Amino acid sequence: MTATSPSSADHPSPSTARSAWSPFRHRAFALLWTATLISSIGTWMHDVGAGWLMTTLNPSPAIVSLVQAATTAPIFLFALFAGALADRVNKRRLLLTVSLVLTGITSAMAILTAAGAMTPALLLALTFAIGTGAALMAPAWQSVVPSLVPRESLQPAIAINSMGVNISRAIGPAIAGFLISAVALSAPFVINAVSYLAIIAALLLWKPETGPARTLPPEPLFGAMATGLRHASRNSALKATLLRSFGFFTFASAYWALLPLVARGIEGGGAEIYGVLLTAIGGGAVAGALALPSIRQRFDANRLVAAGTLITAAAMALLGLATSVAMALPASVLGGVGWIMVLTSLNVSAQTALPNWVRARGLAITLMVFFGCMSAGSAIWGQVATATSIPTALLIAAAGAVIAIPLTWRAKLGQGEALDLTPAMSWPEPVVSQAMDAAHDRGPVLVTIRYRIDAGDAEAFLSAMNELAGERYRDGAHDWGVYQDAAEPDAWIEWFFLPSWAEHLRQHERATKHDHDIHARAVEFHRGAETPEVSHFLAPLRSARTISKTPGSAA
Repeated sequence: MTATSPSSADHPSPSTARSAWSPFRHRAFALLWTATLISSIGTWMHDVGAGWLMTTLNPSPAIVSLVQAATTAPIFLFALFAGALADRVNKRRLLLTVSLVLTGITSAMAILTAAGAMTPALLLALTFAIGTGAALMAPAWQSVVPSLVPRESLQPAIAINSMGVNISRAIGPAIAGFLISAVALSAPFVINAVSYLAIIAALLLWKPETGPARTLPPEPLFGAMATGLRHASRNSALKATLLRSFGFFTFASAYWALLPLVARGIEGGGAEIYGVLLTAIGGGAVAGALALPSIRQRFDANRLVAAGTLITAAAMALLGLATSVAMALPASVLGGVGWIMVLTSLNVSAQTALPNWVRARGLAITLMVFFGCMSAGSAIWGQVATATSIPTALLIAAAGAVIAIPLTWRAKLGQGEALDLTPAMSWPEPVVSQAMDAAHDRGPVLVTIRYRIDAGDAEAFLSAMNELAGERYRDGAHDWGVYQDAAEPDAWIEWFFLPSWAEHLRQHERATKHDHDIHARAVEFHRGAETPEVSHFLAPLRSARTISKTPGSAA
């Protein structure tokens, strides 16, 4: 997704851009948000139907909790692959293709349920297939949001996206509960299949701007995955977000995994009550989303996440003690408020930590942590509930969420908000002799940079180089180092390896203005009128390697 063409209507003044509703001023955002809302209503109806269907097929807590695990596990398994795919192909075509496939799968699920042919194993298999489709779409959906709105509207855009999910959570479950009772258990699955048509229509109507023509071949898929992992491992802002996500979702997963069983076990419980509780959660989340802009003016993301975690823990404790709908409803509202506070803050922190070239892969990794925790947590808390009881499992999870706050407090959120991650385009093109065969796939490539450093600046220079190492790894290098010349102690060599010449050229394109500032701090210590000397070395061609290893080949 990309923003519409620049105009006064599409680029409001900074004061209006910071409004909670400013993203709707952008036509592409409004179109895709509306379609996603319709589809999300169908998805929530499907989730209610699948969870409730399993309670009729096999009411064991361990089995029922596997429905959520089957939904979330594919994200953990396939999100990085999907992120690498989204960073190298046309996102609109990818989303269209997957949406068409999911329409077919959800239609089959509706038919099987209506025919009474559904089994626990088949339900889990189809749920896993739908989760796989969602995994392929999620990084692409999330990565386009920053291109739909200007940076100052990113936080409200993410909050509105989360609010849309929770509006659908407020509407979908209530409709699903009514349809299950009044029509048939297959009705939610039918509507979910139809709801995908809204996504397909919006994608057909959306005409994203075409970016500059690519001069380099697409990254190899598995190489792109490895590059994404290296970037994440050296991105301190993203790592802090991942740690805070792990500390929250591991315990909050109990809330969602055990909610169907709570709804079934309380007095007068059933499908309608389950829908009412989910509606209350959605209502609380919508209220929280509307209040977030004013709350953010007084509290930073770290305090917001801590407060949201405490609220979620209180909701789990109340839900565990609930014996009636009157007790469960306040717990559901609180759960929605706490969930939206945490989820929106974590999402904003992840988005602002990532440059565009690796955004889908970075967000895929955050999704892996989120859904990995939700999937594993669902299975674990289901087993805990089976071994003890549902209230005990919820109380243990609530205590764990509270304990996780001080344990993860040093991982600060929002570190990327002050960084300029737009492309710097400040590296000169590498000099290549006409006699050199610098094919894109030739490699590995060794890059060396020669510095002259006064003895008194050596310690400060090495400190700056350690920071620069992170930039090299984030932008594609797979090995890095710095050495001092024994014969000339003021001479230092920085070196790093990349897998191919094309990857080094991509490194030139990836360097951000923040990366440029890091490099400039290191170069400040260089003594001399000229800039540090840069050299590029390419590994011999395979034919040359064969010749050089063949005895007597020179003769």
